[in-house]
Amino acid sequence: MSWKLVAFAPKPIIQAALATHEAIDEWDPEVIITGSEITDERPNDWVLEAYFQHKPGKADTVLVASLFTDGAPKLAAEKLPDTDWVTETQKQVEPIRAGRFYVHTPDHEPDWSEDVIDFSIPAAQAFGTGQHATTAGCLEMLDTMKQRGVVVRNLADIGTGTGLLAFAGLTLWPGAKAIASDVDPICEPVVVENALLNSIPLGTAPGSLAMVVAEGMDDALLAGRAPYDLIIANILAGPLIELAGDFADAVAPRGSILLAGLLETQEPAVRAAYRTAGFRLAARLVNGEWSVLWLRRRSI
Repeated sequence: MSWKLVAFAPKPIIQAALATHEAIDEWDPEVIITGSEITDERPNDWVLEAYFQHKPGKADTVLVASLFTDGAPKLAAEKLPDTDWVTETQKQVEPIRAGRFYVHTPDHEPDWSEDVIDFSIPAAQAFGTGQHATTAGCLEMLDTMKQRGVVVRNLADIGTGTGLLAFAGLTLWPGAKAIASDVDPICEPVVVENALLNSIPLGTAPGSLAMVVAEGMDDALLAGRAPYDLIIANILAGPLIELAGDFADAVAPRGSILLAGLLETQEPAVRAAYRTAGFRLAARLVNGEWSVLWLRRRSI
């Protein structure tokens, strides 16, 4: 990459733009989008950077500006020095802790402490590196579920992105059958690469992870493995509402579903859809503006 477009704005605005970007199925994979705080001393001041292989023109500026739903901040083009921009970007992604989980890029040292679950996830890939509040919130809630005695023998991660949440579930319940899916085909090689990096077994046997490309539950292997003790779905509020019935059909009685990708303001509509589908709230947490919901299916 030789150029980038840069926009400065408060944290919620940049995070909303990042969420919009992740929801676009046909985004040009050669245009890399990142977002981060500017300094530790100014945690609410963030920067969005869009990397290009060419000098960005008007169409490129309009494309990046379209990520901001209420009007884009000023976008400035900068020429990059001759350097490995992927490595430099990864160095800017600080590790995160969520529950017992420690997630970092390969440029950071792992934490091999006995009570820590360590994952290395390269930046600038599919959604789900742990940096977004929804992913971190899911990790924290998964840890809470394990500590409260939830037993999972069969799990699915819908909209897996990098595979991180599926890895977390399989690590907490190592004997489980696990499957991950995403509508974006680019996620399949990303998940395979990350699984190898983190010593996550791949395959269809218990204790290993299968990966499929699918929309919702529309896949023979995904549907055939139901009912699930746990479904993880870190996507967006609209698809979560649309999939409530399908998820209800796929979750075992008294089974769990972990929902994320919804703003706190969208939580009532999502909870109403799942209440109608036969779920009750077990726990919730709010991370920034984002809600994470643990629901359990009622007994039949």
